[in-house]
Amino acid sequence: MTTKSTTGTTAARPAARQKQSKPEPAPARRPGRPAGSARGPEQRARLLDVALTLFAQRGILDTTLGEIAREAGFTPAMVHYYFKTRDQLLDVLIDERFVPLRAELGSPFREHPDDPVAAIAYLAQRLIDVSTRHPWFPPLWVREVISEGGLLKQRMHERFGTAHQRAALAAIRKWQREGRLDRDLEPSLVFTSVLGLTIVPLAMSKKWRNDPLRKSLSPDDIARHAVALLTHGVAPR
Repeated sequence: MTTKSTTGTTAARPAARQKQSKPEPAPARRPGRPAGSARGPEQRARLLDVALTLFAQRGILDTTLGEIAREAGFTPAMVHYYFKTRDQLLDVLIDERFVPLRAELGSPFREHPDDPVAAIAYLAQRLIDVSTRHPWFPPLWVREVISEGGLLKQRMHERFGTAHQRAALAAIRKWQREGRLDRDLEPSLVFTSVLGLTIVPLAMSKKWRNDPLRKSLSPDDIARHAVALLTHGVAPR
């Protein structure tokens, strides 16, 4: 009786196992947008919103990119992907948030070139509307534009200069010569007065929550008071 040898079969098994292909290593991640890049525009917009809120609360110089990242719920790396420095972030905010608001606040004078009283009244109302839509606007304006040494005011001046302000003053003087505005008005204080009657009360409104005399004031109340004072003064009608 002949016995078949199994040596060849047994020896072939280890060789077969050795020939099995090894799994390919995962490809290295290419540089570019962080995970979730499909939501990139939304993430970027949220970072801008959070930055404006923190700038209004703490000031620009006292707010870091890391704090913005934490408040937004993002990693510092994600913030640095969109904005390398705080200065770059501030320039983006000026271009994308403040330039459109600047145009919106100038529209009353384009719409009422021959009626400065109506234009100033509409400007007061427009400031209230903008502040209602963007709660960060009043405190940020007070902290960074009205106050001495505000970084936003400095950057806006560097970007746009004073041509816009000079044109506005020239228009006010022209209206005074034409008898359309009170000649006793000081042109350089007209816009400061409008801002003082609208932006300052709105910026202080949070502090009035426990004030029994002012806690019930609404933005509409502030707007009505500002327009009445600007257009009719304090004398009874």
